[in-house]
Formats: sequence, C-alpha cells, structure tokens
Amino acid sequence: MAKYLLLLAALMCAGVANADNSKAQEPVKVDADGFKEPLTKLKFNPGLDQREFERSTLTALNVYDPLESWNRRVYHFNYRFDQWVFLPVVNGYRYVTPSFLRTGVSNFFNNLGDVPNLMNSLLQLKGHRSLETTGRLLVNTTIGIAGLWDPATAMGLPRQSEDFGQTLGFYGVPGGAYLMLPIFGPSNLRDTGGLLVDYSAESQINFLNVSEVSSNHPEVWALRAVDKRYQTSFRYGQMNSPFEYEKVRYIYTESRKLQIAE
Repeated sequence: MAKYLLLLAALMCAGVANADNSKAQEPVKVDADGFKEPLTKLKFNPGLDQREFERSTLTALNVYDPLESWNRRVYHFNYRFDQWVFLPVVNGYRYVTPSFLRTGVSNFFNNLGDVPNLMNSLLQLKGHRSLETTGRLLVNTTIGIAGLWDPATAMGLPRQSEDFGQTLGFYGVPGGAYLMLPIFGPSNLRDTGGLLVDYSAESQINFLNVSEVSSNHPEVWALRAVDKRYQTSFRYGQMNSPFEYEKVRYIYTESRKLQIAE
C-alpha cells in the first residue's frame, strides 16, 4: 500500500512540475502602461458641457483686448468676406493660371517685400540677416529676372520676414491693445502702425518702379492682395471651435513675441 502511495505522489509532483514549466514557456503579457495611455484611465463627468470645459481652459490665454466687441464684429466680417469673396477669387485665380505663373507672381512680390525686410533688419542691427537679405535682393533681382525666380533660396539664402512692428518690439515698444483689422486680420496697435511705416517706406523707395506704376494701375495692388491670400494657408473656421477668436488672438500674440525675440 505504501508503495502505491509513493508512486501516486511521484506522479502528482511530476504533473505539477510540467505545469509550471509550461507556464514559464508562455509569453509574458505586459499590462498596458497607464502613463503611456493616460486618456484611457481618465473618467470624465458625463454631465460636463464640452464647450464650458474648453472655455475654462482658455482663461490661461487672456490677451489685452479692450476692443473685443468691435474686434469680434470685424472677425465675423473677415470670415464672411473670406468665404464669399476672397477665397472664390483665389480659387478662380488658381484655376485660370498655371502653377509656374502663380509661383512667378509670388516670387516677384516676395522680392519687393525684401526691401522693407532689409530696412528693418538694419534698424534692428541684425548684421548677418541684413547681409543675407541684401544677397537675396541682388541675386533674385538680377539672375532671377526682377524676382520672377528665386535662385537665392536654392543658394542657401532663405527669405526671412522683418517688419517695422518687429523693429518697435525689438526696442521694447509694447504691442498695446489687440486689434482685428478688416481683411488684413490679426494685429495690435504697435503692429498696425508698423504696417503704415512699411507701406510708406516701400512707396518712397519705389523699388523697380512698382509703386509708381501701381498708383496708375490699381490692378497691380489687387493682384498683390490675391497673391498674399493665395500664399496664406489660414482659413477661418478651420479650428472647428466656438472659441476660434480667442485661439487666433492668443496664437498671433505669442507668435509675434517669438518673431521679435529671434
């Protein structure tokens, strides 16, 4: 009897050992890391209004905007103007003109824009950037045939935008109240004054005689406006948020700080 009990115990031990070995050979299953996928662990209040949640997060995005009521009306005007006038014109422009012609027009107006870019780089004492912009003007105006082509970028001289609003900010002038300009879009008091200075400087310099010709041919200004909108990727309503105004206001304000600091 004892012999049979010993035999039974030996068989049971062997079975347990085999079971343990089989488990050891199975692939180890690692539980999902909650830190890598935190959203799966979050529990939202089902009664929370998503719009109110988003509004509360925007309290950290406050920008000095004493003209908010007026600015919102202008923002709505810009949205409708863009939707009903500007973008249909841009789409028509894209449809009737080949891509190489649109590129040439953009290059030409960008070359004109390098004149105030150079002026403001010099005013901000940015020697290296001033030399690069001077090189762009020389190369694109000559080899690029009045700027219709942009060989300077291929030569390692990228376009770098500088305006008088940045120049004022460089010398410590605060931005002042946020301002939404009709058609032009987001700005502030400092940058709006800068736009006027840049426009006046470009008119006085009259590079390639464009300003004088434009005074007699307003279609040049119209083409420049269409090209500017064509090169701008922003679309009103693309954020799909009831708080797009606040977001655009914040993004513009912070981006200007970065441009001034660079």
